[in-house]
Amino acid sequence: MGNVASCCVPESPREGPGARSLDRVRIFDAETRSEDSGGGGGAASLQHIRDREAGSDNDLEPNPSDHPRANTIFLSKSQPDVREKRKSNYSNNVSVTVSPAQISKKYSSCSTIFLDDSTVSQPNLKYTIKCVALAIYYHIKNRDTTIRTLDIFDEKRHPLTKVEVPVDYSANDPEHRHIYRFLRNLFSAAQLTAECAIITLVYLERLMTYGEIDICPSNWKRILLGAILLSSKVWDDQAVWNVDYCQILKDIAVDDVNELERQFLELLQFNINVPASVYAKYYFDLRSLADCNNLSFPLEPLCKERAQRLEAISRLCEDKYRDLSKASLRKSVSADNLIEKRTFAAILP
Repeated sequence: MGNVASCCVPESPREGPGARSLDRVRIFDAETRSEDSGGGGGAASLQHIRDREAGSDNDLEPNPSDHPRANTIFLSKSQPDVREKRKSNYSNNVSVTVSPAQISKKYSSCSTIFLDDSTVSQPNLKYTIKCVALAIYYHIKNRDTTIRTLDIFDEKRHPLTKVEVPVDYSANDPEHRHIYRFLRNLFSAAQLTAECAIITLVYLERLMTYGEIDICPSNWKRILLGAILLSSKVWDDQAVWNVDYCQILKDIAVDDVNELERQFLELLQFNINVPASVYAKYYFDLRSLADCNNLSFPLEPLCKERAQRLEAISRLCEDKYRDLSKASLRKSVSADNLIEKRTFAAILP
């Protein structure tokens, strides 16, 4: 059954009204066999839509701001400088030219454990902003030769201050401390959290991949402003208005901020969702970036009070997880529970 030649076509041809239909069956069967053997195109050579989707997904690289397994862009762009530093240290003899940060670096031992106060749920604000500024610095320094940008992000056409922008502003790369100062002023004035800084970096790299925008000396401030504006509205529980940033920057108009936010959202395709796995990936990649650049978080020895506090926090999280798991489980009655004694409320007349 299922074979056209053996089931529907007789061995000897017959004459009559059904002969033409049998000839058509033979022709169709021959064409099908030739196509299966690779003889030609047609419907048999077309891929299933599921196969085409799987092929297109494999051809395209996953977006780091959406996929937790994709490498972050800033960490990839920092690798050339990190390798260059390692080569220079090796050629100059590391034992002689040791940086002050490496000398003052603390290491844990059997008797003393050094921990920082930064966690993935509560990062250190100051050092997180420093790491984000360093990531943006590498984005600008190791940018592509062909710059892709939009007029809404150009600081020359849409200045943030009344101070005249220099003529060669697009050729001079900002230093790490300049980017950090710009971020620190905005975060301190708007009272934003460290988590908001990580979300800002996620939105920035999503803008680069979705909108095919390059961050450069002429647009980094306005791109950062748009990313901070969105992250503060999405992540923080506070009611944030665009006029609040106009009061911080003072020389920028509300209409300009509204247009910046609108075009930023359109370039993001209104995708402002950040999964927890992506957030955690960016947090740990920022820590790796800080470690490679000797930007260590402040370490303190683990004392009894800190150990008790960490234990209390972990126990609280464990209790919350246990309660959630119990609530999600559906209880069922087994054979052992059928014979247990049950009590019912009495109904009095």
